[in-house]
Amino acid sequence: MNAFTYHPMDRIAVRPLQFKLETIESDDIVWSRTCPEFSVFINALGLHVPHFERYLIRALSKAKAQVKDEKLLRDMSAIIGQEAHHAKNFLQFNQRMAARYPKVAQLDTAARDYFAEHAKADSFKRQVGYTAGYETFTFLAGMIILENYHRWFADSHPVMKAIWVWHQVEEIEHGAVAFDVYRHLFGRDEFYRKWMVLLALVHIARETLIAYAHMARMEGWLRNPLRAVSKMGFCVTMLLRLLKNALPVFRKDYDPRRHPMVTSTQNAIQIAWRRYESRGGDVLEIDREKMATILGVDLP
Repeated sequence: MNAFTYHPMDRIAVRPLQFKLETIESDDIVWSRTCPEFSVFINALGLHVPHFERYLIRALSKAKAQVKDEKLLRDMSAIIGQEAHHAKNFLQFNQRMAARYPKVAQLDTAARDYFAEHAKADSFKRQVGYTAGYETFTFLAGMIILENYHRWFADSHPVMKAIWVWHQVEEIEHGAVAFDVYRHLFGRDEFYRKWMVLLALVHIARETLIAYAHMARMEGWLRNPLRAVSKMGFCVTMLLRLLKNALPVFRKDYDPRRHPMVTSTQNAIQIAWRRYESRGGDVLEIDREKMATILGVDLP
């Protein structure tokens, strides 16, 4: 494992990357040949995420007026910048998915309306709390996905591999910011923080299952009962994995920087990608050779 001299949630950088999603054809939507179920799962989970990211931007932009800590303000500006670029890229990918899956446009519009309405109707505390709760799972998903890179990404479309590695690296990188904002503003109310984590999990699971079931049906995976159980089981297992890794979040002394997935080992891909990109490396497409270059290893 590579040595790293600072915590993976420090030194948050805004990287204005624009991926060549116009090159993604319909057949590329199921972009992982290593594990097609994973690519459909992460596509389904990611469908509504750009709209949450816009919700986050509004919530944290509003919160900045009440935060006095200079470091936290810098981190808030960084996460807002990162999430703006995430939303821009993934909204474009949603358009590509809509060409393959008839209901994606409808699901995308419903997610947009849901978060736009809640951004207006939710109390300030709920906006900050829900953002912190939701970011729990984007951070955990980042760790889980990068830890399983070779199982799920090894043989996959280079643009889609690149965009998801970038997204997961940055979700880990800013994984503590929304939590810090909540603690800074509402630190004594631990029950509410945990309640927001549960609400976020329910929303993520519901939206993902609805989208995944539609995509799996369109891929023809549900025609055979045994195959349907296997394919849907992958989605359920992934969501349960998120829940299992979220259990430390409910401890009274929880801090994302001390989550076991961060402190036991630091992910080699996250470390190497951040270093490679900061030195000017091209991360807009990643094939096997590029990942070997990023990691500084020889191909077998």
